[in-house]
Amino acid sequence: MKFMKLGSKPDTFRSDGNNVRYVASELATDIAVTVGDVKFYLHKFPLLSKSACLQKLVASGNEQNCDEVQISDIPGGSVVFEICAKFCYGMTVNLNAYNVFATRCAAEYLGMYETIEKGNLIYKIDIFLNSSIVHSWKDSIIVLQTTKSLSPLSDELKVAGLCVDAIATNACIDVSKVDWSYTYNRKKLPEENGNDPNFNGVKSRPVPKDWWVEDLCELEIDLYKRVIMSIKTKGIQSHEVIGDALKAYSYRRLPGFSKGVIHSRDVGKYRSTVDTIVWLLPAEKGSVSCSFLFKLLKAAIIVDSGEMAREQLVRQIGQQLEEASLNDLLIRAAEREDVMYDVNMVKKIVNKFLMQDRNAEYESEENEVQEIQRSGILTDASKLIVAKLIDAYLAEIATDPNLPLSKFVDLAETVSCISRPTHNGLYRAIDMYLKEHPWISKSERKRICKLMDCKKLSADACMHAVQNERLPLRVVIQVLFVEQLRGAAATSSGTSTPDLPKSLKNPNGGSHGSSRSAPTNPEQDWDSVSATEELKALKPELAALRLRNRGDNRNNVDNAAAISKMKGLMKSKRIFTKIWSSKAAIGENSGSDSSESLGSANPEEAKSTPSRNRRHSVS
Repeated sequence: MKFMKLGSKPDTFRSDGNNVRYVASELATDIAVTVGDVKFYLHKFPLLSKSACLQKLVASGNEQNCDEVQISDIPGGSVVFEICAKFCYGMTVNLNAYNVFATRCAAEYLGMYETIEKGNLIYKIDIFLNSSIVHSWKDSIIVLQTTKSLSPLSDELKVAGLCVDAIATNACIDVSKVDWSYTYNRKKLPEENGNDPNFNGVKSRPVPKDWWVEDLCELEIDLYKRVIMSIKTKGIQSHEVIGDALKAYSYRRLPGFSKGVIHSRDVGKYRSTVDTIVWLLPAEKGSVSCSFLFKLLKAAIIVDSGEMAREQLVRQIGQQLEEASLNDLLIRAAEREDVMYDVNMVKKIVNKFLMQDRNAEYESEENEVQEIQRSGILTDASKLIVAKLIDAYLAEIATDPNLPLSKFVDLAETVSCISRPTHNGLYRAIDMYLKEHPWISKSERKRICKLMDCKKLSADACMHAVQNERLPLRVVIQVLFVEQLRGAAATSSGTSTPDLPKSLKNPNGGSHGSSRSAPTNPEQDWDSVSATEELKALKPELAALRLRNRGDNRNNVDNAAAISKMKGLMKSKRIFTKIWSSKAAIGENSGSDSSESLGSANPEEAKSTPSRNRRHSVS
């Protein structure tokens, strides 16, 4: 914006090099205005004709040949005062996005209103803001940034609100009306570098819906919050685009966020940023990825965000937990704790996930009860994915020597209500815990082994379990018995995956978590394939076992050898019957997917099992 000089009046200010500014004129100056450490030698008439503030200052001063006026707190300091003074002299004034707001504040300070003179500086600036700045995407963002240093004047003069609304409006316009030139922070497209002979202009590439998100990352968090809230209020942009904007801002403003940490000694200064981003998250499921939510949760823990922010993140993560990866779940525990990972936090998330699994909700309307189906009911596939994810997480945290057994068992029992065809992953986690915690008592070993169902172990897992000296003897006997029945059924039916006897398949008499003779749905088929991955950690030991069992009928040989060992442990048929009976009794009282058979339901029967000093014969 330019205000042209009038007549033959001076066209610029000059300096003597010693913080002194003056106007070259034939008329002697009659007022000295000191702003900060700069002194201006000026003329009263052009200044007083447009500034109510200077009128008052001069009127209250001493009657001297050259009045002295001190101004110490004018917005923008001496640089902006000079712009206002030039306007008073009718000189050319250049206003741009970087100085317009400070000049507006200074004009307000000097009282350059229309009541003093028509067409005064405040009026001119307001026209410039409304006719030019708000229509420019880039200038609106720059002006809004400059308001930060002059708050609360920005709100009093309504300039910040004007810019916020302008930015939000531009961000919500139809993308067909957006030119790529709107953005100024994006990286150049390959064809814009001049290497593409077919490139005929930027508009040849469609403008994405989130074209504006990178530019807004320049704003400080409080201004960013105002803009995003204004965009959300307009209700035009989708919640996915809002989520993209929050994700871009997090990666730009939180150092180390991509790795789930905050790289700064003063992490406290990022607390408001994290809390605000969490507060701005759209409530709709899928607005942001589950991985992004986990990163936010880890950042919230690091910066010590409030309980409300953490609870919101736990709730939203729980809504889409099936999208998570094992690395997402590895939330480091607080430094004051002995354990490596925050298992309690993961348990809270799993509970939030399972809370969605309700068949229907009821509500009363006009004295009638209507059944309303929920859109968020969990599918068998999503539950199965989460169960396997927790199995993998249990295997990871099992290597922590300080992890209490209670934390491991509590988390495993949280997903025990989810039926899954194989317990290979759970067996691997249990074995790793026993390996890392060899000092736990017999009762604790029984407790952890009750989590798995021997009937749901694959042939490879059973082979490993038979040779596993870390398992309680009773568990090994049950595995051997299961393998004996499988071998007998395979021999009689000529198949490699026989159905188990009904009494073994379902000792609970039709419990919803019992194992099935064969997969009857895609989730079970998928799980049988993924069982191979769960056994990767056991393969070295399995390979050593298989070296001794070559040949076409090696599985039958293994079963025969295992059965032989089992018989050596049992002195009579009566002992075997008693052990299996106790297994069945426990199966009737156990949960659907917990190990219905592990451990004895009667402590007296447990004492009647063969002495553990002969345990070596099993392995």
